[in-house]
Amino acid sequence: MATLGMVASASAVKINNNLSINGFIDGSYVSTDDGDAVNDSSDIALDEVELNFLVNAGNVSGELHIDNTDGADELNIEQVHFSYDFGNGASVTVGRFGSALGIEREDPAGLYTFSRAYSDTGFDLGDVDDRSAQEGARLSYSAGDFGLSLALYDSTDAVLDDNGTKNDLDYELAISYNGIENLTVGAGIQSQRAETGSDDVEVYTINASYTLNKLLLAAEYVNNEEDGDGFDTAAYMVLADYDVNDKLGVAVRYSNWETGETTDSDKLTFAPNYAITDSLGAIVEFSAEEQSDGDEIDSVAIELTYTF
Repeated sequence: MATLGMVASASAVKINNNLSINGFIDGSYVSTDDGDAVNDSSDIALDEVELNFLVNAGNVSGELHIDNTDGADELNIEQVHFSYDFGNGASVTVGRFGSALGIEREDPAGLYTFSRAYSDTGFDLGDVDDRSAQEGARLSYSAGDFGLSLALYDSTDAVLDDNGTKNDLDYELAISYNGIENLTVGAGIQSQRAETGSDDVEVYTINASYTLNKLLLAAEYVNNEEDGDGFDTAAYMVLADYDVNDKLGVAVRYSNWETGETTDSDKLTFAPNYAITDSLGAIVEFSAEEQSDGDEIDSVAIELTYTF
């Protein structure tokens, strides 16, 4: 039920009729210049390793995603859930899962660039590693050109009260429409409950993608409405990806997001990508970020992603 079907997928290794495994290894070299020689940096790192176990038995399917991010010493259960297919277009998923919202999905294999559109500021709705996962249940339904999902959950980093509980569940509603040839439109709303109602946040988003031969065009808008004494913030991005041939593609992205009540940032990204083999891909990215207070951050990154 993802709003856009833009996630790259690797062919799973079949273990038996009910179990298969896939995953990826992702690493990068990044050089950053923020205009201050003292804070310039260069870093080479293993960014993420993920192993996914996929099971299927009749109308029931399940997934277990185990990953390691940013060179951490321990493994992490990113997602674990099972789904029951009612056979009439409806299904229910129970467990820990990521958001159904956002153009840019959770894994590097689902991105056209190395960096995220909003520099990991919380507007990247599909990033299950930077944002919290959802633990609860999701009901999904598809009929013809329309898709709908409703999730009730607690986030994995939910703020608890003095009794160690959380009174209200979060919710997420996502809808999609692809009844026009080559066009997909998605929209949704998500709640982020806090310990006190005055700090609750409602997230509204809409996005669209259109394919024209070898060109993909996509756009997204995200708005955060905060209760109490907070202030509303917003972000948007536009993306174009062109496949020069079966091996080479080029992505260009512009994004803007608010970092405070009177400040914002924008970023322009240029990212050629090349398929070295069917399983090994490379991205070379050039990004220029400018903040309204005059700070500028330029970066160059080389990323290798191996999928299996």
